[in-house]
Amino acid sequence: MTAAIISGKQVSDEIRIEIAREVALLTERGAQPGLAVVLVGEDPASQVYVRNKEKSCVSLGFYSEVHRLSASTSQEELLAMIEDLNSRNEIDGILVQLPLPKHIDEKAVINAIAVEKDVDGFHPVNVGNLVIGDDSLLPCTPAGVIELIKRTGTGLVGKHAVVIGRSNIVGKPVSLLLQRENATVTMCHSRTANMAELCLQADILVVAIGRANFIDASYVKPGAVVIDVGMNRLDNGKLAGDVDYDSAKEVAGYITPVPGGVGPMTITMLMSNTLIAAKRRRGLE
Repeated sequence: MTAAIISGKQVSDEIRIEIAREVALLTERGAQPGLAVVLVGEDPASQVYVRNKEKSCVSLGFYSEVHRLSASTSQEELLAMIEDLNSRNEIDGILVQLPLPKHIDEKAVINAIAVEKDVDGFHPVNVGNLVIGDDSLLPCTPAGVIELIKRTGTGLVGKHAVVIGRSNIVGKPVSLLLQRENATVTMCHSRTANMAELCLQADILVVAIGRANFIDASYVKPGAVVIDVGMNRLDNGKLAGDVDYDSAKEVAGYITPVPGGVGPMTITMLMSNTLIAAKRRRGLE
Protein backbone atom coordinates (compact mmCIF):
# COMPACT_ATOMS: atom_id res chain seq x y z
CA MET A 1 0.00 0.00 0.00
CA THR A 2 1.23 3.45 -0.89
CA ALA A 3 -0.28 6.42 0.95
CA ALA A 4 -2.46 9.03 -0.73
CA ILE A 5 -0.66 12.38 -0.75
CA ILE A 6 -2.38 15.24 1.07
CA SER A 7 -1.59 18.28 -1.07
CA GLY A 8 -1.42 21.35 1.15
CA LYS A 9 -1.16 23.51 -1.95
CA GLN A 10 -4.38 22.15 -3.41
CA VAL A 11 -6.31 22.55 -0.15
CA SER A 12 -4.80 26.00 0.35
CA ASP A 13 -5.85 27.08 -3.15
CA GLU A 14 -9.41 25.90 -2.51
CA ILE A 15 -9.65 27.89 0.73
CA ARG A 16 -8.11 30.98 -0.88
CA ILE A 17 -10.82 31.09 -3.55
CA GLU A 18 -13.43 31.48 -0.81
CA ILE A 19 -11.31 34.01 1.12
CA ALA A 20 -10.86 36.17 -2.00
CA ARG A 21 -14.61 36.09 -2.63
CA GLU A 22 -15.39 37.25 0.91
CA VAL A 23 -12.70 39.94 0.86
CA ALA A 24 -14.12 41.32 -2.39
CA LEU A 25 -17.61 41.50 -0.86
CA LEU A 26 -16.29 43.31 2.24
CA THR A 27 -14.27 45.72 0.13
CA GLU A 28 -17.38 46.59 -1.90
CA ARG A 29 -19.00 47.53 1.40
CA GLY A 30 -16.07 49.82 2.28
CA ALA A 31 -14.64 47.37 4.83
CA GLN A 32 -11.49 46.02 3.16
CA PRO A 33 -9.67 43.76 5.64
CA GLY A 34 -6.16 44.94 6.51
CA LEU A 35 -3.06 43.12 7.77
CA ALA A 36 0.08 44.73 9.15
CA VAL A 37 3.27 42.66 9.35
CA VAL A 38 6.27 43.84 11.35
CA LEU A 39 9.75 42.46 10.64
CA VAL A 40 12.65 43.36 12.92
CA GLY A 41 16.14 42.53 11.69
CA GLU A 42 17.59 40.66 8.73
CA ASP A 43 16.83 36.98 9.40
CA PRO A 44 16.78 35.41 5.90
CA ALA A 45 13.99 32.91 6.58
CA SER A 46 11.84 35.62 8.17
CA GLN A 47 12.34 37.85 5.14
CA VAL A 48 11.07 35.07 2.88
CA TYR A 49 8.03 34.46 5.10
CA VAL A 50 7.18 38.15 5.18
CA ARG A 51 7.46 38.50 1.39
CA ASN A 52 5.12 35.51 0.97
CA LYS A 53 2.62 37.02 3.39
CA GLU A 54 2.73 40.32 1.52
CA LYS A 55 2.14 38.55 -1.82
CA SER A 56 -0.79 36.63 -0.34
CA CYS A 57 -2.40 39.83 0.92
CA VAL A 58 -2.14 41.48 -2.49
CA SER A 59 -3.40 38.41 -4.40
CA LEU A 60 -6.43 38.00 -2.12
CA GLY A 61 -7.39 41.67 -2.05
CA PHE A 62 -6.38 42.58 1.51
CA TYR A 63 -4.99 45.95 2.48
CA SER A 64 -1.36 45.25 3.36
CA GLU A 65 1.35 47.03 5.32
CA VAL A 66 4.83 45.69 5.95
CA HIS A 67 7.04 47.50 8.45
CA ARG A 68 10.70 46.51 8.11
CA LEU A 69 12.71 47.66 11.11
CA SER A 70 16.44 47.44 11.73
CA ALA A 71 17.87 44.88 14.14
CA SER A 72 18.88 47.75 16.41
CA THR A 73 15.24 48.80 16.96
CA SER A 74 14.58 49.07 20.68
CA GLN A 75 11.80 47.23 22.46
CA GLU A 76 10.22 50.57 23.34
CA GLU A 77 10.16 51.60 19.66
CA LEU A 78 8.58 48.30 18.63
CA LEU A 79 5.93 48.51 21.36
CA ALA A 80 5.11 52.07 20.28
CA MET A 81 4.54 50.85 16.72
CA ILE A 82 2.27 48.06 17.94
CA GLU A 83 0.28 50.55 20.02
CA ASP A 84 -0.20 52.69 16.91
CA LEU A 85 -1.34 49.69 14.83
CA ASN A 86 -3.73 48.65 17.61
CA SER A 87 -5.43 52.04 17.34
CA ARG A 88 -5.82 52.13 13.55
CA ASN A 89 -9.22 51.10 12.24
CA GLU A 90 -8.00 49.99 8.80
CA ILE A 91 -5.73 47.38 10.42
CA ASP A 92 -7.63 44.23 11.43
CA GLY A 93 -4.65 41.94 11.99
CA ILE A 94 -1.15 42.48 13.38
CA LEU A 95 1.65 39.96 13.01
CA VAL A 96 5.13 40.48 14.43
CA GLN A 97 7.46 38.04 12.69
CA LEU A 98 9.39 35.79 15.07
CA PRO A 99 12.14 35.32 16.11
CA LEU A 100 12.97 38.79 17.36
CA PRO A 101 16.47 40.11 18.15
CA LYS A 102 17.72 38.89 21.53
CA HIS A 103 17.38 42.28 23.24
CA ILE A 104 13.59 42.28 22.68
CA ASP A 105 11.26 40.31 24.97
CA GLU A 106 8.97 38.27 22.70
CA LYS A 107 6.36 37.82 25.44
CA ALA A 108 6.08 41.56 25.99
CA VAL A 109 5.58 42.10 22.27
CA ILE A 110 2.96 39.36 21.90
CA ASN A 111 1.10 40.63 24.96
CA ALA A 112 1.05 44.16 23.50
CA ILE A 113 -0.93 43.15 20.41
CA ALA A 114 -4.67 43.76 20.79
CA VAL A 115 -6.39 40.40 21.36
CA GLU A 116 -8.88 41.01 18.55
CA LYS A 117 -6.01 41.73 16.11
CA ASP A 118 -3.79 38.80 17.18
CA VAL A 119 -4.03 36.84 13.91
CA ASP A 120 -1.10 34.59 14.93
CA GLY A 121 -3.21 33.30 17.84
CA PHE A 122 -0.31 33.71 20.31
CA HIS A 123 -1.80 36.22 22.80
CA PRO A 124 -2.37 34.63 26.24
CA VAL A 125 -6.09 35.46 26.07
CA ASN A 126 -6.48 33.68 22.72
CA VAL A 127 -4.41 30.75 24.03
CA GLY A 128 -6.56 30.60 27.17
CA ASN A 129 -9.76 30.62 25.12
CA LEU A 130 -8.36 27.77 23.03
CA VAL A 131 -7.64 25.77 26.21
CA ILE A 132 -11.15 26.18 27.64
CA GLY A 133 -12.85 25.71 24.27
CA ASP A 134 -14.14 29.25 23.81
CA ASP A 135 -14.09 31.06 20.48
CA SER A 136 -10.71 32.57 19.59
CA LEU A 137 -8.33 33.30 16.76
CA LEU A 138 -6.49 30.00 16.31
CA PRO A 139 -2.74 29.51 15.79
CA CYS A 140 -2.24 29.23 12.03
CA THR A 141 -0.19 26.06 11.63
CA PRO A 142 -2.29 23.93 14.03
CA ALA A 143 -5.49 25.18 12.37
CA GLY A 144 -4.01 24.20 9.01
CA VAL A 145 -3.17 20.73 10.31
CA ILE A 146 -6.77 20.12 11.38
CA GLU A 147 -8.04 21.36 8.02
CA LEU A 148 -5.74 18.96 6.14
CA ILE A 149 -6.91 15.99 8.23
CA LYS A 150 -10.57 16.88 7.63
CA ARG A 151 -10.01 17.22 3.89
CA THR A 152 -8.98 13.55 3.72
CA GLY A 153 -12.52 12.65 4.77
CA THR A 154 -11.13 11.01 7.91
CA GLY A 155 -13.50 11.46 10.82
CA LEU A 156 -11.78 12.56 14.01
CA VAL A 157 -14.42 11.51 16.53
CA GLY A 158 -13.10 8.72 18.74
CA LYS A 159 -9.86 8.35 16.77
CA HIS A 160 -6.54 8.00 18.57
CA ALA A 161 -4.27 10.90 17.63
CA VAL A 162 -0.62 10.98 18.66
CA VAL A 163 1.21 14.31 18.59
CA ILE A 164 5.01 14.23 18.69
CA GLY A 165 6.32 17.53 20.04
CA ARG A 166 5.00 19.83 22.77
CA SER A 167 5.91 23.32 21.52
CA ASN A 168 3.64 26.26 22.27
CA ILE A 169 3.42 27.04 18.55
CA VAL A 170 2.39 23.61 17.21
CA GLY A 171 2.35 20.61 19.57
CA LYS A 172 0.25 21.95 22.43
CA PRO A 173 -2.35 23.84 20.36
CA VAL A 174 -2.79 21.05 17.79
CA SER A 175 -3.44 18.59 20.64
CA LEU A 176 -6.14 20.92 21.99
CA LEU A 177 -7.74 21.29 18.55
CA LEU A 178 -7.74 17.52 18.10
CA GLN A 179 -9.49 17.17 21.47
CA ARG A 180 -12.00 19.80 20.36
CA GLU A 181 -12.79 17.47 17.44
CA ASN A 182 -13.38 14.64 19.95
CA ALA A 183 -10.22 12.68 19.16
CA THR A 184 -8.37 10.90 21.97
CA VAL A 185 -4.93 12.51 22.14
CA THR A 186 -1.56 11.24 23.33
CA MET A 187 1.37 13.66 23.41
CA CYS A 188 4.93 12.42 22.97
CA HIS A 189 8.15 14.38 23.46
CA SER A 190 11.89 13.99 24.03
CA ARG A 191 11.35 12.28 27.41
CA THR A 192 8.72 9.79 26.22
CA ALA A 193 9.99 6.28 26.97
CA ASN A 194 7.86 4.17 24.62
CA MET A 195 7.32 6.49 21.67
CA ALA A 196 7.33 3.89 18.89
CA GLU A 197 4.80 1.75 20.77
CA LEU A 198 2.46 4.73 21.23
CA CYS A 199 2.83 5.90 17.62
CA LEU A 200 1.87 2.47 16.33
CA GLN A 201 -1.52 2.93 18.04
CA ALA A 202 -2.18 6.22 16.23
CA ASP A 203 -4.96 6.58 13.68
CA ILE A 204 -3.62 10.11 13.20
CA LEU A 205 0.07 10.95 13.70
CA VAL A 206 1.16 14.60 13.83
CA VAL A 207 4.93 15.10 13.92
CA ALA A 208 6.51 18.43 14.93
CA ILE A 209 9.91 17.84 16.52
CA GLY A 210 12.42 19.58 14.23
CA ARG A 211 14.54 16.47 13.53
CA ALA A 212 14.91 15.56 9.88
CA ASN A 213 13.52 12.16 8.81
CA PHE A 214 13.24 11.01 12.45
CA ILE A 215 9.95 9.11 12.13
CA ASP A 216 10.07 6.16 9.73
CA ALA A 217 7.67 3.36 8.83
CA SER A 218 8.39 1.53 12.09
CA TYR A 219 6.41 4.25 13.93
CA VAL A 220 3.40 4.24 11.59
CA LYS A 221 0.23 2.19 12.01
CA PRO A 222 -0.92 0.78 8.66
CA GLY A 223 -3.48 3.13 7.13
CA ALA A 224 -2.78 6.03 9.52
CA VAL A 225 -3.01 9.69 8.56
CA VAL A 226 0.49 11.16 8.89
CA ILE A 227 0.89 14.95 9.12
CA ASP A 228 4.50 16.17 8.95
CA VAL A 229 4.92 19.69 10.32
CA GLY A 230 8.73 19.59 10.15
CA MET A 231 10.81 21.75 7.84
CA ASN A 232 14.54 20.99 7.96
CA ARG A 233 17.35 22.05 5.63
CA LEU A 234 19.69 19.13 4.89
CA ASP A 235 23.43 19.43 4.24
CA ASN A 236 22.76 19.06 0.50
CA GLY A 237 20.45 22.08 0.60
CA LYS A 238 17.23 20.11 0.17
CA LEU A 239 14.23 20.39 2.49
CA ALA A 240 13.08 17.44 4.56
CA GLY A 241 10.34 16.92 7.08
CA ASP A 242 10.47 15.21 10.45
CA VAL A 243 9.03 12.09 8.80
CA ASP A 244 11.09 9.81 6.55
CA TYR A 245 8.61 10.26 3.70
CA ASP A 246 9.82 7.45 1.41
CA SER A 247 9.60 4.92 4.23
CA ALA A 248 6.37 6.11 5.87
CA LYS A 249 4.35 6.46 2.67
CA GLU A 250 4.56 2.70 2.14
CA VAL A 251 2.58 2.13 5.35
CA ALA A 252 0.40 5.21 5.90
CA GLY A 253 -3.05 5.73 4.43
CA TYR A 254 -2.54 9.47 3.91
CA ILE A 255 0.62 11.55 4.24
CA THR A 256 1.72 15.17 3.76
CA PRO A 257 4.86 15.84 1.71
CA VAL A 258 7.61 18.33 2.59
CA PRO A 259 7.56 20.79 0.98
CA GLY A 260 3.98 21.20 -0.22
CA GLY A 261 2.09 19.83 2.77
CA VAL A 262 1.51 21.83 5.94
CA GLY A 263 3.63 24.79 4.78
CA PRO A 264 1.18 26.32 2.27
CA MET A 265 -1.61 26.09 4.84
CA THR A 266 0.04 28.32 7.44
CA ILE A 267 -0.16 31.57 5.46
CA THR A 268 -3.63 30.66 4.16
CA MET A 269 -4.90 30.24 7.73
CA LEU A 270 -3.28 33.59 8.59
CA MET A 271 -5.33 35.16 5.80
CA SER A 272 -8.42 33.37 7.09
CA ASN A 273 -7.77 34.70 10.62
CA THR A 274 -7.41 38.24 9.26
CA LEU A 275 -10.73 37.91 7.46
CA ILE A 276 -12.40 36.59 10.63
CA ALA A 277 -10.89 39.43 12.68
CA ALA A 278 -12.13 42.01 10.15
CA LYS A 279 -15.68 40.70 10.22
CA ARG A 280 -15.76 40.55 14.02
CA ARG A 281 -14.30 44.00 14.55
CA ARG A 282 -16.73 45.54 12.06
CA GLY A 283 -19.78 43.58 13.24
CA LEU A 284 -20.17 41.87 9.85
CA GLU A 285 -20.26 38.21 10.89
